[in-house]
Amino acid sequence: DAIDFSDNEIRKLDGFPLLRRLKTLLMNNNRICRIGESLEQALPSLTELVLTNNNIAELGELDPLATIKSLTYLSILRNPVTNKKHYRLYVIHKVPQVRVLDFQKVKLKERQEAEKMFKGKRGAQLAKDIARRTKTFNPGAGLPTDKKKAGPSAGDVEAIKTAIANATTLAEVERLKGLLQAGQIPGRERKSGPSEDGEEEMEEDAVPNGS
Repeated sequence: DAIDFSDNEIRKLDGFPLLRRLKTLLMNNNRICRIGESLEQALPSLTELVLTNNNIAELGELDPLATIKSLTYLSILRNPVTNKKHYRLYVIHKVPQVRVLDFQKVKLKERQEAEKMFKGKRGAQLAKDIARRTKTFNPGAGLPTDKKKAGPSAGDVEAIKTAIANATTLAEVERLKGLLQAGQIPGRERKSGPSEDGEEEMEEDAVPNGS
């Protein structure tokens, strides 16, 4: 089975229910910068993962893929991480079950080179040094908060209640909803001059003269 989540605004590869039959997961053209832990528990049969054109920036962010033992095809093209030194050898070392990386078959020579590079204490330290991971992912973290703007004032609430109470048609209710979604308070959007809505209503109500 395959699932295509391409062209969305997904930021983290995580939160999957148990999908025993899923083999192909397409996640290209998103904003993924983190990969969740223990994905193998939810995706035990995953063999192909396409992460092309996302925001993965550090080699260490790829480490969770090592636990998906069935993973054999992996694409991380057009992610900042691919510009890191030793990128390909690091992935081959950390996710050895992958046989095709970025649509290129992993060669025996590459496996031997990766094994040599990350062998022993010096190799382990090198892997640790180049696998720096970004800070813990917290959705919404770092976004400015303004408690003063958390909700409408008492006067705004009264204006909203009045407008809703005076609404007599479905069209008017929809107009009020549109204003609220735009961040405007009904009754304050225009203080002078005829509104565009009023002009449109007049045009709709006008009956053309017969000739």
